[in-house]
Amino acid sequence: MNFCSNCGYPVSLKFIEGEHPIPRYFCENCKTVHYQNPKIIVGCVPLWKEQTMLCKRGIEPQKGFWNLPGGFMENGETVEAGAAREALEETGVEADILSLHSVYTVISVNQVHLHFLANIRSLDFQTNAESMEISLFEEREIPWHEIAFASNYFALRCFFEDRRKGARELHLGQWNP
Repeated sequence: MNFCSNCGYPVSLKFIEGEHPIPRYFCENCKTVHYQNPKIIVGCVPLWKEQTMLCKRGIEPQKGFWNLPGGFMENGETVEAGAAREALEETGVEADILSLHSVYTVISVNQVHLHFLANIRSLDFQTNAESMEISLFEEREIPWHEIAFASNYFALRCFFEDRRKGARELHLGQWNP
């Protein structure tokens, strides 16, 4: 960040008295502190009977790898609405959000991933630029070595563990390479 989004004056990176002990961008002109916060990624584990829907990514990063539908939360939406929107955008299916399933922090890129369990309403899925292939998998069929992101791998593993135990728990995980 070079300039204040409030007044256009150049900003400097400095420690602010009374703030968390990390440097912040600060405008000496209007005294605005410019906070940089983690991005929220919302997605779901789409379920159809005993199967889970995965999408083969048609875009980078991880193009060609399997993914749970998900993406950046938009301003003006709830996390549940964002997860349902991402399912619709990436697969063409409407998803009924059931419950929060996992929270996964990717510290190195300042992201928090929220995955919800969701029932899909129909099998009218459609590929698009984001998803070059869409398929339903039983646990034994999942291409574990081709899962796009650690947060997806975590959400899927926890889901199948819960299903074996007959439980529905909230799972917390993190990755800090």
